[in-house]
Amino acid sequence: MTDSHNVRANAPHHDHHRGLRTVAVLEATKGVLVLLAAFGFAEILLRHIDLEDAAQSLLELLRIDPDRRVSQALVDFAGRMMDADLVTVLAIAFVYSSLRFLEAYGLWRSRVWAEWLAIISGAIYLPFELYNLIRRPTLAHWVILLVNIAIVLYIAWVRRDEIKEQGRAHQGAWAQDGD
Repeated sequence: MTDSHNVRANAPHHDHHRGLRTVAVLEATKGVLVLLAAFGFAEILLRHIDLEDAAQSLLELLRIDPDRRVSQALVDFAGRMMDADLVTVLAIAFVYSSLRFLEAYGLWRSRVWAEWLAIISGAIYLPFELYNLIRRPTLAHWVILLVNIAIVLYIAWVRRDEIKEQGRAHQGAWAQDGD
């Protein structure tokens, strides 16, 4: 074994394999869930199901007061969904899911480009998630924000750790050349 390998072996080394694969599974799951939601939405629209009526029926079934703010929000959201363009919804879902699957593949294989993609794509959502939390502080908004922050920080730590290891390996190579 060369001295440059010994320098790397003697330096503190973190194995990020399991952590990266955990994030990869999470990202792939997000991609699958978005596709399932989009195709479920397509099925509803193609069957000409009135989402407002379905929301009202669900509220009645669960014995939830239709005059409550949450109930009205659900019915209003269902009404807006009926106006959505199916092709646009499916295209957005396909692009989003493809990005999640690509990121998951790269993270599973410990690819540097996927780590950068995870940092950038995760950081892009942070301002929106923070805005949603400030606007409506719910447990779900807190969980989504904290999980996303944890992922971005973890992947950034992985990148930093790998860059430091590369620096140590280069120092070892320089030291060997100087002898």
